[in-house]
Amino acid sequence: MVAVQHKKDGRSRILAAARSLFDNYGFHQTSMAELAMAAQVSVGQIYRLFKSKEDIIEAIVHDDADQWCQDMEEIRTRLDAGERTIEETFEQLFRHSIDEEKEALSFDILAEGFRNPAVGATVSAMCVRFRSFIRYFACAANDRLSGEALDAAEEVTLACLFGLGHRSLSRPKLGAGSTARRSAQMLVAALRGVQ
Repeated sequence: MVAVQHKKDGRSRILAAARSLFDNYGFHQTSMAELAMAAQVSVGQIYRLFKSKEDIIEAIVHDDADQWCQDMEEIRTRLDAGERTIEETFEQLFRHSIDEEKEALSFDILAEGFRNPAVGATVSAMCVRFRSFIRYFACAANDRLSGEALDAAEEVTLACLFGLGHRSLSRPKLGAGSTARRSAQMLVAALRGVQ
């Protein structure tokens, strides 16, 4: 039991340190020695838990996807309970995506997904998990959506989530809250307008 807990603690420390280092310095610019020092573990411990830095990226994406799906499940529950309108639901989704603290790491992960098929597959699997929630929310905005229209609603919403998650380089004029609120209003109006 102690060994399992020690392994979990080491894994958590490695992933936390990796998030910080990869975000600040980049994935390829961070050495395993720097990661070990920041996580207060040995390089050997990192390699006992992860095969490579790519494995660490995959673990970060997987952990983030698990957390994001839990958050979306809670958002759906609140929508179903009548505690949130559909506009408030999309606003919360967009607020979640607009996280400038994680933006650089997210760019690095996406770039690695194009270079590394395993990381790309992990990102794709994450998106598959998101799509069922997105479809659900789109149908809550317009219960007539089906077929190609529903597929398009899914694509546009996913594009909004990705785009809003990487908006700081465009020097936005609106703050995060206003952007999330207005984007939600516009998306819901567009979804409701589809016949």
